[in-house]
Amino acid sequence: MLKVNNQLSFCLSSHASLYDVLIEKDNFWRQLKDMVDFSFVYDELKDKYSSTMGRKAEDVIRMFKYLLLKNYYKLSDRDLIARTKTDMLFKYFLDYSPEEVNLIDPSLLTVFRRERLSSKENEEETSTNLMDKLIAKTVEIALEEGVIEVKNKIIQDSTHTNAMYQHISPREELIKQAKELRKAVYKIDEKMHDKMPKKRESTGLLEEQIEYTKELLNLLKKDARFTTIPNINEKINMLEETMCDTEYEIEYSKDKDAKVGHKTADTSFFGYKTHIAMTPERIITAATITSGEKHDGKELQKLVEKSQSNGIEVEAVIGDGAYSEKENMEYCEENNIKLASKLSKFVTHGNSQRNNNFEYNKDAEMYVCKAGHMAIKKAKQGTKNGIHGDTRTECYYFDVEKCKHCKFKEGCYKEGAKYKTYNVKIKDNIHIKYMDYMKTEEFKELYAERYKIEAKNSELKSNFGYGTANACGKSGITIQGASALFLVNMKRIIKLKKEKTQNNG
Repeated sequence: MLKVNNQLSFCLSSHASLYDVLIEKDNFWRQLKDMVDFSFVYDELKDKYSSTMGRKAEDVIRMFKYLLLKNYYKLSDRDLIARTKTDMLFKYFLDYSPEEVNLIDPSLLTVFRRERLSSKENEEETSTNLMDKLIAKTVEIALEEGVIEVKNKIIQDSTHTNAMYQHISPREELIKQAKELRKAVYKIDEKMHDKMPKKRESTGLLEEQIEYTKELLNLLKKDARFTTIPNINEKINMLEETMCDTEYEIEYSKDKDAKVGHKTADTSFFGYKTHIAMTPERIITAATITSGEKHDGKELQKLVEKSQSNGIEVEAVIGDGAYSEKENMEYCEENNIKLASKLSKFVTHGNSQRNNNFEYNKDAEMYVCKAGHMAIKKAKQGTKNGIHGDTRTECYYFDVEKCKHCKFKEGCYKEGAKYKTYNVKIKDNIHIKYMDYMKTEEFKELYAERYKIEAKNSELKSNFGYGTANACGKSGITIQGASALFLVNMKRIIKLKKEKTQNNG
């Protein structure tokens, strides 16, 4: 058991003045440290520690700051600690004195990620609460600094993140990284070919690949030629961290929380979606994370309510066609919120079968079943002015070979059937009122701001490495998302504050 303290010791070093010389006043990490009171991190995680028992734990706030640096600079735990020993900016942000060399052991950061932020008992709840808390803190700062208004519009969209392992297993990931490491070594010394551990016969067992990986690492770590070359040493450290994470999750054949999502009818990804609400000033006010196959529109209400709890009085929601389903229109009308979302085909489709196992993918314009399989074709049936009135439906056809072996086939697929279809009734009159609203100048002005969130999604991927998960499982991507969303918001707040000062000056 560890006991926790909620205060970092103040740096009283006689060399502290070096920080003022070496770190510019407008440096992002310096401004972040000065602007944010990180004590809220302690309040969020204090239940993970004892206040009276055991030896004193490394400060929770410092551990969290380490995590921000790790995710932003894409470093392994070992390389992060090694860089901190020589990087004055890192030391300043982490509240170390310039001369400090006795830093934490990298294993403590690993434990912090796995056991303090994502313990098996309530990992999803803890990581989600942390993400919500971090976003709430940035919104609070944005409101205090006057860079956003309390009464505001929010733009909604989702961005996809590929799972760490994609469609390959941890074993295949270890094989890939080991191969890249060997290639880097051979460039330095071709004679190492004969010294490498003997590869196991391909049995497909993860345990055997782990044993090979250990032998490879042990061999290379004993040779100072390789551990002193940054490019090779980083590969050694990353492979070692991947191996340790794989041993920790050895029962996984791949990321079990990730699912296949579809960007279009022909393109897909394996991973997660981060659903975001953002003001026109580009400050994120709320976020949720789901597996990749989930429908964007289902998150509208959650994002609105989280934004409201963070202090935003939501006047309008702006989003693409995924958010214009009937339930969202009714919710916004009941809560006096304008909805600027162009009607998609999903909105004009009523579910005649009352089946929640199928969801419409607005990008591919196809339905996706509970197992994540997309329809392979569709066809229109019925007539508009028949004897029994409007009987038009659209029939979606699924790959029957997949249905035969699907774990959800009971009650969905009839054994021996040659086809598996899903029919939806087409309705034209239910959204007439909204179609009229779409013609107004107010709608056009609101919808014109939707493009801003696409740039934010691009920024998260290109500048914060959010295109690919750096850990396995929903808890891992949520912790990564918490860090990325916090930092991208703080960068934007600092920029808006600077612009405001210049304009007022």
